[in-house]
Amino acid sequence: MTVESAAPVHPAPDPAPEPGRATERPLRIALLSYKGNPYCGGQGVYVRHLSRELTRLGHHVEVIAAQPYPVVDEGVTLTELPSLDLYRQPDPFRVPRLPEYRDAVDVLEVATMLTGGFPEPLTFSLRARALLSARRADFDVVHDNQTLGYGLLGLHRFGLPLVTTVHHPITVDRDLELAAAPNRRRRLSLRRWYAFTRMQGRVARRLPDIITVSESSRREITEHLGTAPERVRVIPIGADARLFRPDPAVPEVPGRIVTTSSADVPLKGLIHLVEALAKIRVEHPGAHLVVVGKPRPQGTVARAIEDLGLTEAVEFRHGISDADLADLVRGAQVACVPSLYEGFSLPAAEAMATGTPLVATTGGAVPEVAGPDGQTCLAVPPADSGALAQAIGRLLADAPLRRRIGEAGRRRVLERFTWESAARATAEHYRRAIAAQRPDSAARSPA
Repeated sequence: MTVESAAPVHPAPDPAPEPGRATERPLRIALLSYKGNPYCGGQGVYVRHLSRELTRLGHHVEVIAAQPYPVVDEGVTLTELPSLDLYRQPDPFRVPRLPEYRDAVDVLEVATMLTGGFPEPLTFSLRARALLSARRADFDVVHDNQTLGYGLLGLHRFGLPLVTTVHHPITVDRDLELAAAPNRRRRLSLRRWYAFTRMQGRVARRLPDIITVSESSRREITEHLGTAPERVRVIPIGADARLFRPDPAVPEVPGRIVTTSSADVPLKGLIHLVEALAKIRVEHPGAHLVVVGKPRPQGTVARAIEDLGLTEAVEFRHGISDADLADLVRGAQVACVPSLYEGFSLPAAEAMATGTPLVATTGGAVPEVAGPDGQTCLAVPPADSGALAQAIGRLLADAPLRRRIGEAGRRRVLERFTWESAARATAEHYRRAIAAQRPDSAARSPA
């Protein structure tokens, strides 16, 4: 399955400074993340990789985050801005003891949870505002990672330009969950839980600078949040090509299919891949699925696995290291993204970077990453288990096709979707935001 030599991929040398840029100082960046779990969801992944690459470019990055705290790499500062951590395991939706309350924001956090809402974007934004107000001289720019809380409005009064990343509007997740809800009670509960999206829409419409990761997300942001299209810039993200690369020392595992998915999030489409696996095993009895994610006992996917007799053919792995993840994907004969919608799709880019052939749906921005059907991937409609089964079965049966698709996929990622190129473009965007607020200087001198 391997498509290239094991030699590591070295990043291209830094380009020569642009005219007028030779004396620019490194930027001091506050990167905010209200939720940074490195093993679940894309926010922690985004924060880790972007902060690392910005640091490699010579900038100083301080990640300011609440629980679960993100993983950051050497050279990146992590400042913990704790919440009450109301959703932690093993006691989610806990009610804190009286000595845990510190201020009115803590009271607001608990009150919102007890009434069925999700408080973290708002309460994190209020805590972040207080910290940034006290430390306004420490930063040139603030980069918010999809908090979109009221507390972040008006930072310009502190002399702090604000840039915000919106990966995709959370209203997309809300609408898909509402469509899958089994009854009126569940729909009412979901509407209350997602009430924070009204705040995010109001905040987004007042922001001068929004970054997103795909043209699909740009359209969704404009439609769902009512943001002017000219204020949203696309900066694609991607794979760490130093880590996710072909390695002939990793053996190909016959029949292995790998996917990254939250077990019972309708948006991820895992149920359709499980149904497809049952069909695939009729002609490929050795086919089996490894899911990078945490299973949900007694959930929809768990019941489907049992009902279809796939208990021995589906394995879940979570909390694995980046190196183990790369080896897991390298060893698969097929990688699959069965999502109904994605704002980008990091798993697609990472799989393609390893040279593993990809089967992907056409949901949301996935085609922007995966590329043309039959060239850099095999593309199928969302929510179609039959089409998934046919495409995966085709790859399992055809080694030359796997090799061709894998090689083309890797080339596409190296040309378009790496964290280094994302960091360079993001830093340029910071300078524009700083210049727009302080026209006389692209960045203040360090203290």
